[in-house]
Amino acid sequence: MIATNVVSVQFGGEYLFRDVTFMIRPGDRVGLVGANGAGKSTLMKILMRLQAPESGQVQTSRHALVAYLPQEGVVLSDASVRDEVMKAFSEAKELEQEIIETTEEVARRADEAGTPEYQSLLDDLGELQHRFEAMNGFALEGEVEKILMGLGFEVKDFDRSCGTFSGGWQMRIELAKLLLRQPDLLMLDEPTNHLDIESLTWLENFLQNYQGAILLISHDRAFLDAITNRTFELSMRRLTTYVGNYSRYLTERDARRQQQQSAYENQKKMIEETEEFIERFRYKASKAAQVQSRVKMLEKLDKIEPPESDEESVHFRFPAAPRSGRVVVELQGLGKWYGDNHVLDNVDFAIERGEKIAFLGRNGEGKSTMSRIVAGIESFQQGNRLLGHNVSIGYFAQHQAEDLDPRKTVLQTLDEVATGDIRLKLRTLLGAFLFHGDDVFKYVSVLSGGEKSRLALAKLLLEPVNLLVFDEPTNHLDMASKKVLKEALIHFDGSIILVSHDRDFLNGIVGKCIEFRQRKTKEMLGGIEDYLRRRQTGSIDDVFRKSTAKPEATATPAAAVGDRKEQKRLEAEARNRRYAATKDLKKKIEKTEQDIAKTEEAKTQCEDQLVLPEIYGNPTKLRDLQAQLAEANRKLSDLYAAWERTASEMEKVERELG
Repeated sequence: MIATNVVSVQFGGEYLFRDVTFMIRPGDRVGLVGANGAGKSTLMKILMRLQAPESGQVQTSRHALVAYLPQEGVVLSDASVRDEVMKAFSEAKELEQEIIETTEEVARRADEAGTPEYQSLLDDLGELQHRFEAMNGFALEGEVEKILMGLGFEVKDFDRSCGTFSGGWQMRIELAKLLLRQPDLLMLDEPTNHLDIESLTWLENFLQNYQGAILLISHDRAFLDAITNRTFELSMRRLTTYVGNYSRYLTERDARRQQQQSAYENQKKMIEETEEFIERFRYKASKAAQVQSRVKMLEKLDKIEPPESDEESVHFRFPAAPRSGRVVVELQGLGKWYGDNHVLDNVDFAIERGEKIAFLGRNGEGKSTMSRIVAGIESFQQGNRLLGHNVSIGYFAQHQAEDLDPRKTVLQTLDEVATGDIRLKLRTLLGAFLFHGDDVFKYVSVLSGGEKSRLALAKLLLEPVNLLVFDEPTNHLDMASKKVLKEALIHFDGSIILVSHDRDFLNGIVGKCIEFRQRKTKEMLGGIEDYLRRRQTGSIDDVFRKSTAKPEATATPAAAVGDRKEQKRLEAEARNRRYAATKDLKKKIEKTEQDIAKTEEAKTQCEDQLVLPEIYGNPTKLRDLQAQLAEANRKLSDLYAAWERTASEMEKVERELG
């Protein structure tokens, strides 16, 4: 379907990645993983031909429909949500209009019934209807409503202008368009960043049943595990393929790295012993032949590199929390509204010392608003907010990362808020957040989203607090950094409120969930898994399914459809012509793909053996394996080139057949 052959990309004279070779086949569900900055998004853009590689080729099957959702930057028209999403069916809508026009033509020429021209018109109408049915054209409206409501939209939103929605909701509209097109390959770059937990669960279920192939970038481990069956890892400028989902990939990756470390240490020991032998017997004539043999062996030896990791992560612990009163914050009869938009109505809420709570619900239901009210940075129109004894609050939200002064350096950003002895340790603190060496003198304006988030988190550590309020803290953190932040929150001895849709991140931290719905809150004891089990079998999902269901339309444009047998005969003839012209080429492509799979398997077996310690005690076996690996790489390059030539030839034949 889509393949790359030795694709490389450079920035500023350094490789981002090099010699990336892989193939995505129908039915593949691939998770593309790696640290921030490894090149995942760049690789997706190259596959979509939005960016050219430094070298190498990308080959896409001619009839494969490929769709791509970027991480950000989608700008929609001012059309209504319904009209914008219906653009996904542009071909179907054109067919529908053609059916209407052809039907009218048939009705006008009814007195010509029986003539060859009239029969040809009926045949055309039959073909149009057949194609329209294949596209499920008669159920388009129902599909649109189903997808939009699954992604969190309400019926009243369908006729609103896209321009009235925030950037996150516009990303949902674009995602809806892609899902409705049902492409052969769906490429999604962090699709969950703008989804609440309800929409995320719906999208996960949708993708699990999706018929096409998927290439997915996500920092949500649970989401990857539920969807993917292959994993591509971009690390240290190389791409490595693994069979299985993210959890299986982690297990296999760690095993490979342990093997490589053992092989590296064994080879290093062997080299040292050999060099010691050479030095010891260099000037003894009786050992000259053995010395020369070992010298030549070392010259020909392919040295094993130690396993490297580009997954350096944040290492920190929150300062000890000052002891507070039993009740940290209490809200009584709280009401909040923005003009006519009533967000919270008569809400009662309290958090006690040591409690760790998740705020859950759809976007727009008041989670972030209530977190700001709890933190004391937003006002309210009704009720009371009571702060407990000796309570100090630390608040983090994504906008804080964006609100950092772009004119200041990383070090200046912390220095302006630090007091006391901690000012002497600012560079040490920044080092824990991956700002090393001259990185501390970078201006905030040039930092990536992840770097800004880490800097904002570092600011939060400068003063001990006993209530942490986090609003979507993980959106710009990679998996390794999320893991360390999660560990820090687990060991934090104060109270925590977390607004997040990242289930894997929440799991193990929180012991209570507060659900926001229709301006009210509902308290549920237990962690995130307990909450999800209840939601999946609860009445809200049932109501949601009923609200999105819509009987499929059964009416068709009123017209005679012609002789169906004749229509089927003509279609069969066209299929036979296409089959005869392309069957040998298809067999050739299938055979090449099988050879590629076998050669990739042979290459993996060689690589697995080359990291075994005992191999380095057998120079003959070592040379054989190295030769086999070189041959496998050469053969793979030839096979991918052959696949490209055959695919291009078949595209040419299909174009000629129309």
